[in-house]
Amino acid sequence: MTPATRPKLSGLPVEVAPLLLGAVLTTVVAGEEVAVRLTEVEAYHGLGTGDRPDPGSHARMGPTARNAVMWGEPGHLYVYLSHGIHSCVNVVCGPVGVAGGVLLRAGEVIRGADAAFRRRPAARTPRDLARGPGRLGEAVALRHPLHDGIDAITGAERHGAVARLDLPDVPVPFVSGPRVGVAGVAGTAAFPWRFRIDGDPTVSPFRWGRGAGPAG
Repeated sequence: MTPATRPKLSGLPVEVAPLLLGAVLTTVVAGEEVAVRLTEVEAYHGLGTGDRPDPGSHARMGPTARNAVMWGEPGHLYVYLSHGIHSCVNVVCGPVGVAGGVLLRAGEVIRGADAAFRRRPAARTPRDLARGPGRLGEAVALRHPLHDGIDAITGAERHGAVARLDLPDVPVPFVSGPRVGVAGVAGTAAFPWRFRIDGDPTVSPFRWGRGAGPAG
């Protein structure tokens, strides 16, 4: 494994996303370390990013207070609140001023399982600790809005938390397909921007979003 750098994350999210498979996100919160090996991610592009608009992105309409981190330096983590409950973690990609992020959908807890189980008492097995973006956010204890913008390159502390991202030295084989639960065309085969390690038991189950489907 090699520590991530801003240049390594400066490509478009759809280019960077596969490189994050097998990467390890480590956090230390309240003195407890948890490390997650990433097995499933999704790319999202902001307004003007890449060769087509991405209607599924939080940055599709341009900069806002909510998505400001997505427009900044690569390597920071965009932490947002889903359904008013779950904190979800994204790795910001692309150069400054070009919005994009890679949602960390699932992973395997490889260190700190005891802490992860305390944070996720509903988890019945180790594979369930970070199987889904909300669960992963709980396992690593990154919370919106406290930790939105935390820097996973320098490891600078933010509200009692530090984060570090390490990339695999050798690319991991992967498969791709439509993103999970994304509505409309953004959740169809027109955007095959979900990348996963095929057959890994920690990968989250797939479901079509509203108005999406195999014929979309």
